[in-house]
Amino acid sequence: MRKNLWTLGALALVCASGTLCAKEVTLGYSSVGLSYPFAAAIAKGFENAAKQAGVKTVVLDAKGDVQKQANDIDDLIAQKVDGIAIMPLDSTVAQGWVDRAAARDIPTVGVASEIGDPHKRPIKQVYEKLSALVTQDEVTAGAKAGAMAAPMLPNGRVANIAIVEGSAGFAEVSQRTEGFKQGLDKAGAKYKIVASQPGDWTSEKGESTCQNILAAHPGVDLIFAQSDDMAVGCALALRTASSNAKLIGMGGSKLAINAIKVGDVTGTVCYKPEEIGKLAFDALYGTVTKKNVQKAVFVAYDTPAITKVNLASCVPQW
Repeated sequence: MRKNLWTLGALALVCASGTLCAKEVTLGYSSVGLSYPFAAAIAKGFENAAKQAGVKTVVLDAKGDVQKQANDIDDLIAQKVDGIAIMPLDSTVAQGWVDRAAARDIPTVGVASEIGDPHKRPIKQVYEKLSALVTQDEVTAGAKAGAMAAPMLPNGRVANIAIVEGSAGFAEVSQRTEGFKQGLDKAGAKYKIVASQPGDWTSEKGESTCQNILAAHPGVDLIFAQSDDMAVGCALALRTASSNAKLIGMGGSKLAINAIKVGDVTGTVCYKPEEIGKLAFDALYGTVTKKNVQKAVFVAYDTPAITKVNLASCVPQW
């Protein structure tokens, strides 16, 4: 019996009772950067779900560096993990990482951002070599932000709107902008985008970007910041400039919810990053264990618009 067990090699383990056990599953997770609260919350959700399932994880932090993330993916492939979840810094470049994993029969799941060129495929058209893409429907979420913003605009004239974008390479930058405009247009809003500048997802850069926008367009009516971190930073710039511009964020962070309570931020869209991590684990684990094999499946969840009126309906996860 012992000889037969050992001949199974990596495909089996010996349990304490001496019976044959299933192979231990190890899943890799590549994060854009664990210093980002949103990304850290996703990783937490992934690791918590893995722990509950008794699954080993290898979590790697790209620290905002695309080349490091590429090396991290290669390391996970070299370690022969059973599956890889990727929150990509650059959606287009990440397609090659998925291709490399697929060539070695390692299932992959995209997390919180599209895999592949977002200008060439709709978000729900999941790259065929992925098991699943687990994310918000960024276009729909952006549309909810636009619909929320529309009644905040002044009547009787064309409103001036500025957008604080995330970082170049992230698919959600163009998707959130696209959805935001769709929401405004569907509501019949009359507006002009007078500025659209990157805030790199951080509070500090969001503040400086809004300072630049307000200097060039002091009469701006509304600012749409594509993340709550940037919105919180932008709120500081608005206060310093004594601006009455409305401010919309995205993400449902603890800081943004508090800012809405005190009136520094007008509204946000509620995301659940820990839920993303859990759903990503479920999709990857199901495919790896053959319990629920998925292929190019789009997995999302509801992202409601939040203002002071319905603040209690968004419980922050980051």
